[in-house]
Amino acid sequence: MGRLFWKFFLFIWLGQMAAVVGTGMLFWAERKNFEVRLNAEDGLPPPPGFPEHQYRPPPPEGVPPGAPPGGFAAPPPPPGMRLPIFPLLAGLLASVLCAAGLAWYFSRPIRQLRRGFDAVADGDLDARVAPGMQGRRDELADLGRDFDRMTERLQTLLDGQKRLLHDVSHEMRSPLARLQAAVGLARQQPGRIDDSLGRVERESERMNQLVGELLTLSRLEAGVIGEMESVDMAELLGQIVEDARFEAGARQIVVDYCPGEMADVVANSELLHRAVENVVRNALRFSPTGGVVRIEAGLGRKGYFYLAVADQGPGVGGEEIDAIFTPFFRGSTPKSTEGYGLGLAIARRVLQGMKGSIKAGNGKAGGLVVEMEMPI
Repeated sequence: MGRLFWKFFLFIWLGQMAAVVGTGMLFWAERKNFEVRLNAEDGLPPPPGFPEHQYRPPPPEGVPPGAPPGGFAAPPPPPGMRLPIFPLLAGLLASVLCAAGLAWYFSRPIRQLRRGFDAVADGDLDARVAPGMQGRRDELADLGRDFDRMTERLQTLLDGQKRLLHDVSHEMRSPLARLQAAVGLARQQPGRIDDSLGRVERESERMNQLVGELLTLSRLEAGVIGEMESVDMAELLGQIVEDARFEAGARQIVVDYCPGEMADVVANSELLHRAVENVVRNALRFSPTGGVVRIEAGLGRKGYFYLAVADQGPGVGGEEIDAIFTPFFRGSTPKSTEGYGLGLAIARRVLQGMKGSIKAGNGKAGGLVVEMEMPI
């Protein structure tokens, strides 16, 4: 049971206690009046604390209680039940104050939440309600903090969409401008049409690659990861390492593959192949000529397959480690301007879709180390 339950319990219990105490005081007062009447009839002194002027002594001996006028007056008959005005008013006031305090205490944060929802509905994603909770520590305060996290997440997503639209527009503008230039050159210089057609073909391929990566990223962002199947990591890594060694041969880069105990993982084989290949090709791109790219793979912690790719490049600044998995991010190194900055972003979405994880860090001897874990 949460804190809000105990607050409700406390307020209701206090209200019941107020009602019980008020009722008890009423019965206590009635009992005192009844004892006074009995004492007066039996000739006993008044109870302690009872006003003397309100107490009527009994008649002397030999005088009957109903003596006629001229003798001693008999004690008046017991009074009838009187309406306890003061206890009723006190109980009513206490209940009203308790109900008002309870209603105010719980309606105030709800009104703040409503204002926050109205602000978000109007497009104000800077609205926050937790600061107005005034240090509350119950479920309503937790709801306010959850609301703030929701608005922060929405703001991040919308900012990401705006940034993605801007980046896509920027990336598409360059090949389109080169295409237009090539077409214009072909019209002005018909003798160089072969060169212009080659340029058009290269720019078309670049645009096709960019559109393909964007479609893949959008599907992954929407949670569409395709058909899941058992993937043999030994076979998949063997193909990727073979392709990487062929590509690295032109720059004399050594691909050092260190396989351990292999296992199968459940994933979309095409997307997983693309994710791992993106990481390996990223390492090749940043490694210097004659450098080494080391790939370690095998069973890691219980239930997971471990894969690490380390290069001997310049590494990544500490403030850029988390940003390298953001779409279209490019670091401050010269080679960061190559490509579109989508490879690692796609790799992270693929790993997240198969309940795995991916992280990056600078190696002890320099370079970048990307570590992946996949459930077997």
